[in-house]
Amino acid sequence: MSESAVNRQVLLRARPDGIPQAEHFALVAQPVPSPAPGQILVRNVYLSVDPAMRGWVNAVANYAEPVAIGGVMRSFAVGRVAASRHPDYRPGEIVTGLFGWQDYALVDAATIERKVAQTDLPMTTALGVLGLNGITAYFGLLEIGRPQAGETVVVSTAAGAVGSCVGQIAKLKGCRTVGIAGGAAKVHLCRDEFGYDAAIDYKHGDLAAALAAACPGGVDVYFDNTAGPISDAVHAQLNVGARMVICGTASVARWDPPPQAPRVERHLLVKRARMQGFVIFDYAARYDEARAALAGWVRSGKLRYREDILQGIEHAPGAIAGLYRGENLGKRLIQIAPEA
Repeated sequence: MSESAVNRQVLLRARPDGIPQAEHFALVAQPVPSPAPGQILVRNVYLSVDPAMRGWVNAVANYAEPVAIGGVMRSFAVGRVAASRHPDYRPGEIVTGLFGWQDYALVDAATIERKVAQTDLPMTTALGVLGLNGITAYFGLLEIGRPQAGETVVVSTAAGAVGSCVGQIAKLKGCRTVGIAGGAAKVHLCRDEFGYDAAIDYKHGDLAAALAAACPGGVDVYFDNTAGPISDAVHAQLNVGARMVICGTASVARWDPPPQAPRVERHLLVKRARMQGFVIFDYAARYDEARAALAGWVRSGKLRYREDILQGIEHAPGAIAGLYRGENLGKRLIQIAPEA
């Protein structure tokens, strides 16, 4: 490691009211820390940008404590061990974990989620299709949605890192798939690259009419990444016994006060449907199961993915807001160091 190396960090400067913007963060430079006994120094290569990060900086805790003001922005990252004083980790090994938006992460072994074993696949896949995005799609669809061959599965944010995996896994299970995305480019991506049977642009035309035309037999499984008006339109198409997987609420900028919208209870009652939310960390003991299946599908060409890679840590402060504006085509990552 060069004596002139510094550790650039993105800190949370102010608590946002809604979607975090670039001005809520500060980029600072600190000395590179040295590991004490039992610690590992990781040189991050790719930083993840995920919709869940909005909740991590919110003043009200959800399933995780909020990032502290002045603290390094929480994020998943993949990198190489730069130095180690722990017997289980050696310099050069590729590892992933909640290392934060920074060049170097000084961590205990418990912070490391895993050593990356799928070295035949690109390093980036550790944060996307083989990371929490792919694992979320796998368990959310198969454990909660429980699709059966011949059923119709509708996915919102269908071209995103999670949604694109959901649609393809549903196809592998013999389902008919309908994707909802924003803009012509993402609609084409759904059809041409991710194999959806139909794709709808929610930004243009009558969404309810388009859904009715795309789902003439109704909707059996709805994988919901958005909430809001998109989901209101899907609810009207639910079949008796339908299952709704609540994965995200990207269309709702804030929950205080609660947004006013049509109610879903009547649909659940009359159609004997089920709506269930989940947090992927509940399945942590089974991550290897999902990762093995996902890696097999990627290697065989049955599961495709897209990535949107920003170059340089200076892009991090505005990256979450850009995600919510729909600027990315695929999994959003930030590369901050060479892979080698």
